[in-house]
This record gives sequence, structure tokens and C-alpha cells, in this order.
Amino acid sequence: MAETNSQRIRLGLVGIGKIARDQHLPALAADTRFELAATASRNAQLDNVPGYPDVAAMIAGHDLDAVSLCTPPDGRYEQAVTAIDAGLHVMLEKPPATTLTEIAALADRARAKGVVLFTTWHSREAAGVEPAKAWLQGKQIQAVRITWREDIRRWHPGQEWILAAGGFGVFDPGINALSIATKILPDPLLLLSGWMEVPEGRGSPLAAELKMRSGNAKVDVVFDFLQTGPQTWDIEIDTDAGTLRLGMGGSILQLPGDDEQKAPDREYPRLYARFAELVAAGESDVDIRPLQIVADAFMMAERRTTARFEF
Repeated sequence: MAETNSQRIRLGLVGIGKIARDQHLPALAADTRFELAATASRNAQLDNVPGYPDVAAMIAGHDLDAVSLCTPPDGRYEQAVTAIDAGLHVMLEKPPATTLTEIAALADRARAKGVVLFTTWHSREAAGVEPAKAWLQGKQIQAVRITWREDIRRWHPGQEWILAAGGFGVFDPGINALSIATKILPDPLLLLSGWMEVPEGRGSPLAAELKMRSGNAKVDVVFDFLQTGPQTWDIEIDTDAGTLRLGMGGSILQLPGDDEQKAPDREYPRLYARFAELVAAGESDVDIRPLQIVADAFMMAERRTTARFEF
């Protein structure tokens, strides 16, 4: 493993799609602790950055300290294994893997190799999440409502993989809500029942509803990938001190009796700052709770077949 104690972290970025261009690249450009040393992508390259067709070629052709994987979850396990076995630290875009077995195996492999593994949940870094968690401390949670409605054609145009088996479907955005809830609620989220709607010929759902509980509180979850017009990413939590509201994916916080609080988007800069801290400390951060809930939903929820869907 390369020494990174006093030098910039030489990072290879794997996957040059929408999320990489919208979020990863600006965050890396703004953080002086990182040097974007190389990229790996079958379909794209960046100007003035060495590009390779895959992660193995990138590692063989360039001296790196770490890789950040922002490819779809299907196939990411093999990419992470290649990086870990080469002695590199690994940062995983959400969801971290296709299955719980894969992420457990990666955590064991990283531990044995002595490298850092970081499973990121970008929505946890939204401006309102930490203040919401702090405000909920010591309060009695009475009910929780999670509503995540967005337009798949707007946010994932033509991305057929997301509706394939292993693509998560509506749980790809929905897992963002679950990542926030598992962070701020004091008790575990337990799935009681649910349903999901899967278009004919597809492997993953376009809509789902879950009935859950956290402690003694009822938790109602609605996920919809066919929302047109205004997009909705809201969490409401009724407590003995009033209702807390997180809007726009956690970026807007409203506490009982207060006006809305909104701060600039810093999700991905905060993720890379955390990754730099983990690399410096030689510590991993692997939290699989949101993925566990999705796995529970695919196991327990009623599966309903609906009409065919085309992008």
C-alpha cells in the first residue's frame, strides 16, 4: 500500500457517468487532499486525466493510493476485489454492493489486506440530517412517514440497468431515505409488510410501499419512480415535542415552531472529506443497515406485476 500520510491521495475514479460528473468530479476538484490521477470507464474519458478501459488496467498502468467506485452496483464487487487485492483503499458509491454477502466479503477482505473500505451514503451528509438526529435525542418517537417520489426518466434517463435484476429499481433512490432514517432514528427499522410493483419483463420495481416500525413507532414508507411535476423526498417524524420535517432529501429541516432551515449542498465534499480522514486513520466505515432493509423488502414484500415500461 502506498504511503499517503503527508501526500495527496492519488485516486482512481471508476465510472464516468452522470453521478461522477455531477457530484464526484466537482467534490474531488475542490479537495486539495486528493489528486484525480486516473479514470476507468468503458465509454468515457476526461481531458487531461489518463483513462483506462477498466479498473485492472488502471491499477496496472498508474500508481494509485485509492479508488472510488461510482459504477452501477452489479459488477462492483469484482472491481472492489481487484482494488483491495492491489492494496488500495476503496470508496463505494451507494448502494455499496448488490448483496449483503458481497459487502460482508469485501469488508473481510479489506480488513485482511489492511486497507480502508468506505460504504458511502450521500444523503446522510445532507445539511439537515445531523441537526435532526441531535434534536431527536431523548424524544419519544410516535410515528414516521417517508415519501420518496421522483421521475426515473429525469434522473436515470435510459439507464436500463436500474430496472434489471440487481439494479434495485425504485429502491436505488429509496435507499437514500432509508440511509437517513437508520442514522437519525434511535431504534432499528423493522419491516412488517409491504408490496412492490415490477413492470412486465423487468427485474426491479418502479414503486413500493413498506410498513415498518422503529421501537413503538409506526413507520410508513412510499417509494414511487413515476412522479411527474414536483419531486418529493420528505421524512416527517411525530414526537412528543412536535413534528420534525426533513425535506428535499434532507437538505431542508423544519423543527416544531421554527422556520425551515436550508444550507448549500455539501454531500459529496463531506463524503470525500470523510474518506480522507479514514485513510489517514487507517480505519474503515462499513454500514450495511440501509441495504439490509432493501434485502428484507425483496424477501418479504408482495410482488405485483404491472404493465411494461419503456424509457
